[in-house]
Parts: sequence; structure tokens; C-alpha cells
Amino acid sequence: MVALGETLGRALLPGTVVFLKGELGMGKTTLARGVLRAFGHQGAVKSPTYTLVEPYQLGDTALFHFDLYRLGDPEELEFMGIRDYFDGASVVLLEWPERGAAYLPVPDLLISIELGGNGRSLRFAAATERGVECLLQLTEKSVAKANRE
Repeated sequence: MVALGETLGRALLPGTVVFLKGELGMGKTTLARGVLRAFGHQGAVKSPTYTLVEPYQLGDTALFHFDLYRLGDPEELEFMGIRDYFDGASVVLLEWPERGAAYLPVPDLLISIELGGNGRSLRFAAATERGVECLLQLTEKSVAKANRE
């Protein structure tokens, strides 16, 4: 999941909003850890379950990692200024988006993670032009990596 997250991170464009869906323990935070590594983060990556958001400034890129699992009321997002995080330049990774759906924008990418065989099964969906471009970049990077190996 970390390696996939790194590949995904290299495909994300500025302003990309990624929703990560899946039950507890499916690897959403591990995937986010890989994305952060792709942007140059070397430290620990903790799930923002209690803080709701962990901000990262990585070079010229602001990246916000949200986890809405313990969100008491979706309206809390409005009080914390959620709209300010979706500024068109920052990358946003958001776990448990269904818990704040009415206060969130349409994601560029939606990644669903489920159990599949002996591992995980991931489904990627693009909901915007930016999301389509990220998926094209992801495909190109994955093919290039496979050709090197």
C-alpha cells in the first residue's frame, strides 16, 4: 500500500482532492503514508482520527490528510472552515468522506479499498477532469515502472 501510495502521489496534480473509502484496517492511512513520501515527507504519518486533519507543507505543496471517522456531527466541518482547505492548490486526502458528505466538494478521485483474496482490492474512479488526468498519469507511471522491472 505504501508503494502504491508513492506511485499515486507522483501522479497527483496540485489541488487534487482524493477520497479514501474502506472499512477499518483496509490501509487508507498506509496509502496516505505513501502519498506523503512521494511528496518528500520522511517522518511518521499518524492517522488524524482525533485531530480530524494533519497539515503538511512539503516544498511548494500543502497537503492535508483528513480522517472523519470520529466526526460527531458533519456540521463541525463548517465550523472548522473545511472549505478553506479546498483551495485549488493544496492536495487533500480524506478518509471516511461519507461522514461529512454534505460539507465536502466532489472529489477528483475516489479510491475504494476492500478485502480481495489474500490482500486488498482497490477501485479508482475519477469524478472530474483533474481526476481523469491523475488516473492517466498513474497508469503511465505504473506501466513505466512495470517495464523497468
